Amino acid sequence: MDGNGRWAQRRQLARTAGHTEGEENLARLVRVARTRNVGWLTVFGFSTENWVRPRTEVRHILGLHRKLFGRVSELNELNVRVQWVGRPFDSPDARTPKHVQRAIHKAIADTSANTGMVLTVAFDYGSRAEIVHAARAAAAAGVVDADALWEHMYLPELPPVDVVVRTSGEHRVSNFMLWQSAGAEVFFTERPWPDFDGDELDAAVALVRG
Repeated sequence: MDGNGRWAQRRQLARTAGHTEGEENLARLVRVARTRNVGWLTVFGFSTENWVRPRTEVRHILGLHRKLFGRVSELNELNVRVQWVGRPFDSPDARTPKHVQRAIHKAIADTSANTGMVLTVAFDYGSRAEIVHAARAAAAAGVVDADALWEHMYLPELPPVDVVVRTSGEHRVSNFMLWQSAGAEVFFTERPWPDFDGDELDAAVALVRG
């Protein structure tokens, strides 16, 4: 979900205002994706590299993610099940604060009975860290092959990625689901994330639905 800060700067607003609008747009897109029969939507909320951002910006983003995971009533109304993917909370390198952990656990539990779209939020997530985690676990189990690596990913039940969406004019591969997105289509758009709408989603989905 790139471009929140740039969206704000173009409007002479604080970068935090862009992150706030980005969180609101995610809520809008969840509603839109549900009407498009999207079964799985995975969003890169906060990476393992993002902790180096200014402290005030990080604190603001943490608050937004706590708010996001707190939208349980809305998610239940939409029949959306929420998941989280990232460094395990008990990992020595994990940095997710306790109050965000609690919000994540509650959201997962309170939406677990929903049978519609699965919304997975990647927080304190990095694909390289995930692959290293999987390789170590597979080696400890005595089998290191493609199936074993997949089995030891953070969320092995996630299906392969169909489409990777890159907003805000980014034309590069990020540290996001590198294993799962092998062979995926990539949709590029100049629009920053807060301006990504249903028409853009339709264009991305059309890459695989024709």
